[in-house]
Amino acid sequence: MKYLRFTFLPLLLFFLWLLLNGFSTAHVALGAVLAIALSVAAIPFRPIRATLSHPFLALRLCWHVAVDIVKSNYDVGRIVLFTQRAQPTPGFLPIPLTLRDPHGLAALACIITYTPGTVWAGFDESTHTLTLHILDLKDEQFWLDTIQKRYQGPLIEIFE
Repeated sequence: MKYLRFTFLPLLLFFLWLLLNGFSTAHVALGAVLAIALSVAAIPFRPIRATLSHPFLALRLCWHVAVDIVKSNYDVGRIVLFTQRAQPTPGFLPIPLTLRDPHGLAALACIITYTPGTVWAGFDESTHTLTLHILDLKDEQFWLDTIQKRYQGPLIEIFE
């Protein structure tokens, strides 16, 4: 298990190279060299290493995010197509966070960015407050619960 975290990036790069370029002797050799060289070159850019302590919780979080993305696509589509009837109320919402790990914050930023209708508008490091822009901000408590409990809670368990 200890060596798995050191071999993950080179193996991922190697398989992606083969997937994109096909299987031939030259591509296998070039892909292996590039995967190792790029992985070694990336070491100085990763001063803080991420550790995934609960992989099944991470999978469950991915499932929740996927479901939320589908629901948000439907909601945003309804707002765009039927603006007169939907009457969206866009707004900014400050959300206090207890998540401190930079990898967890990056994952939360990705989750928010992937979900249509929400945008990570800012983060104040001194107060640990996330400013979120929401296309249809009718129920602030719903969004606070979604970010703090549905996303932040599992991210804290995964990364901290």
